[in-house]
Amino acid sequence: MDLSWSEEEIAFRSEVREFTEKNLPADIREKQMRHQRLSKDDYVRWHRILAEHGWGAPTWTKEYGGTGWTPLQRLIFEIETFKAGAPRLLSFGLSMIGPVLMKFGSQKQKDYYLPRIITMDDWWCQGYSEPGSGSDLASLKTRAERVGDKYIINGQKTWTTLAHHADHMFCLTRTDSSVKAQRGISMILIDMRQPGVSVRPIKTLDGGAEVNEVWLENVEAPVENLVGEENQGWTYAKYLLGHERTGIAGIGHCHRELMILKNMAKRAMDGGSSMAQNSRMLDKINAVESRVMALEMLLLRVAADSTAGPGPQASILKIRGSELQQELARLQFEVAAMESWAYDPDWMRAENDFHGPGDEWDIGGSATYFDMRKTTIYGGTTEVQKSIIAKHIIGV
Repeated sequence: MDLSWSEEEIAFRSEVREFTEKNLPADIREKQMRHQRLSKDDYVRWHRILAEHGWGAPTWTKEYGGTGWTPLQRLIFEIETFKAGAPRLLSFGLSMIGPVLMKFGSQKQKDYYLPRIITMDDWWCQGYSEPGSGSDLASLKTRAERVGDKYIINGQKTWTTLAHHADHMFCLTRTDSSVKAQRGISMILIDMRQPGVSVRPIKTLDGGAEVNEVWLENVEAPVENLVGEENQGWTYAKYLLGHERTGIAGIGHCHRELMILKNMAKRAMDGGSSMAQNSRMLDKINAVESRVMALEMLLLRVAADSTAGPGPQASILKIRGSELQQELARLQFEVAAMESWAYDPDWMRAENDFHGPGDEWDIGGSATYFDMRKTTIYGGTTEVQKSIIAKHIIGV
């Protein structure tokens, strides 16, 4: 496969850089570069800026309002916007339920929901994991009972990312308990703003609360909110997870954190000279950079193969990407050493104009390191991903 860039692709990279430099709000960029938390408004603003420019759905075809970009263009867009300090595009709508609706949803669902995902009129969350049903998702207990022209849903979901912001949830529910576990699951779209939906934050190691517990008590969903066919939700769930794990590779995030790491090393002093001149640290930075480049090439090969559905490649990307994100956070912490700011959850949430020594390259090192511990757990643990790879490739 030829991975060289054409003149058109080089011009596209310049276009993305210029657009992001001109249109990315400065306050959002500063938060990103300092590893501070973004508000709901920060995400919505950036999504809508892109949507107004026609770039609101980089991975979608033009048929559904997307850009119709090639895999390399999508990769260039992700890397360049992340390096400039742009937020990640929210995957729950764009990379998860959006593709599922395109493939399995009704025409009415496509016509209504897909445009609203692009403009961020709807914020989605993922109702998969439950207490005791994380890696073993097929054992989920949340139940949906059909009563006339609606489903009545009862159960509990957990680790639901950004559910406190969400308008809708795509939820896996059990609709038939008399068959094999995987065959009795359906996917239903739930309005999060109705009575019976309770969202409670879970405090994480870095002091954040972006994940939640969600209780569903006699929650109603019209039958037209069923995605595809009843009891076929496991098929749709696997399709969605393949898209999720490809996105979790986080190549744009890796490039930005690598850039921050290099700048930190240039500024940090070690025995009167820059850490960037320390041969041991330089070896570590070069090693992690080569792994980032390898991940980028693998991601491009997977994305460019239009004949391959989500499979073991997605699991490989998920493992490599999540491990790299952890390694970059660890190296940043190592470079900062005693100069790393103390863990301060209040600062992480701060809305201020602070400019300290080193400006945007100073980070709350401990909080960032703690936050990255989760990458090898969410979206399917590394152990689960290795089992998927073994099953598909080795046949065990």
